[in-house]
Amino acid sequence: MTSLTRTHAVVFLPPESYDLRMNRILILLAMLVVGNVYALPPCPPDVFHNCSGTQTFANGSQYVGEYKDGKFHGQGTLTVADGSKYVGKFKDGKYHGQGARTFANGASYVGELKDGKMHGQGTLTVAN
Repeated sequence: MTSLTRTHAVVFLPPESYDLRMNRILILLAMLVVGNVYALPPCPPDVFHNCSGTQTFANGSQYVGEYKDGKFHGQGTLTVADGSKYVGKFKDGKYHGQGARTFANGASYVGELKDGKMHGQGTLTVAN
């Protein structure tokens, strides 16, 4: 019988070290997104069905990435009006797979997500 162990680590970093590391992570993930966004054809205006494109919402939030059946699906970046951001995989409109999430309060999570929630291995960094 095989046993699997999954852990989450909470790491407290000085603010200057946190900023530098998060910037590097977000730049790396953004490069991955840019390389993968164009795997699908561009979305026609206001139609988000099996394509890649940009959608800006009335509240100021913006999604750039892939769509399937009108939902965020595949690689994408969601920038929320409150200052939080997610760069990574989506499935059926939810965070799903590998990704990096920065919260409005300065905290961040890099790791696995499932159905919109932290799941599996990842690192949660809490801002002071």
